[in-house]
Formats: sequence, structure tokens, C-alpha cells
Amino acid sequence: MMELLIADIGKEVVLSKAEEDIIKASFIVKKLRKRQYLMQFGEVFRHLFFVEKGMLRAYLKGEKDMEHVIQFAPEGSWIPDSFHQLEDMEALYNIDALEHSEVLLIDREIYQKLLVQVPKLEKYFRVAMQKRLRALHMRVINYLTHFAEDKYRMFVNTYPDIVQRVPQHMIASYLGIKPETLSRNRKKMATRRKEPALESKA
Repeated sequence: MMELLIADIGKEVVLSKAEEDIIKASFIVKKLRKRQYLMQFGEVFRHLFFVEKGMLRAYLKGEKDMEHVIQFAPEGSWIPDSFHQLEDMEALYNIDALEHSEVLLIDREIYQKLLVQVPKLEKYFRVAMQKRLRALHMRVINYLTHFAEDKYRMFVNTYPDIVQRVPQHMIASYLGIKPETLSRNRKKMATRRKEPALESKA
């Protein structure tokens, strides 16, 4: 257990066996059934979560209980991804499992102690934050400057695995478009893929 977390950290820093043991001892394993909540709106936020297996999502509800997906988190992802470690906060959204999942939990205070015990983790979390900030930046640009079809195409190119595992209406919610618009554009894209290439004229 926790092999995926250790491997993910290992992409940025080299850990000794003793450091791996300290890290493993700092986390708690939680198993979730499909559709089970990990956290709900208004609960006090005290943990960081690493998805070791399965798929989670973070979402909030707007008018008429319309869901707005903030993040998809397949295995190897942190959720939430903002690393609120300075103070306890009330959750602004729900987090639930889209598949049967296994999640690693670390308490905020234990997280702070872990950074002291294994200083090189500072680099790992800094890089993880930089990657996520870049992804969020690109998402904002995509949302503001592209039409629905382009938004979906970029999502497919960036997250091909998620497309196969998540209902289309949730992807539409994540992209900020209507489900029927996404369905229409998916059909349009599929039709184009089936069309034979035009022969070039001399």
C-alpha cells in the first residue's frame, strides 16, 4: 500500500527507506464506495487527500442544485489540490468517489511535522503546486477563449483516461457547457474522424 504515493514523490526527490517509512506512517488509508462522500460542504477541512486507487471529484452546487465540477482526481492525484495547510477551513464543496476508491489521508498538523522530518518533501509539494497552478491557468484560458468543441477537444487531449471513466454530463459541468452542447459536438467530432481525407489536387 502507498506504492503510488511513494512513486509519485520519487519523481521529484530520492527517498531513503527510513524516509519512506516516516511518510507511510503519517497517512491513514480510507476506502470509499462508489458515490460515497469523502467530504461535504461545510465540514471542517483538516486533511489533504491523495488518491491511491479509483477516481474522485470535487464539486459544488449552484442554483436549482446544479452541480459545478471543480476537479477530477484519478489515482496519483491530490484532492483538494490547493494544499490549504495554514488553518482549518470549512469545505466550500463536496468530494465524492466516482469509482470504488482508496484514499490516503494526512492531517494538516501531521503534514506540517512531516515537512520538518523529511525536508526534501518541500520540493515535492512545491513542484506539485506549480503543476496544478499551470493546469488551472490553462483551464481558465481554455474557458475564456475557446468555443465548446475546442474546450472538449483540449480536455480529451489532456485527460484521455478521464474521458473514458467519467459520465459526459460531468465533463460538460467541468467545461462549463450544457450536456446537450457537449453531445452535439462529440457527434460532430466523430463524424469528422470517419470522413475520408480529401485528395490533394496537383
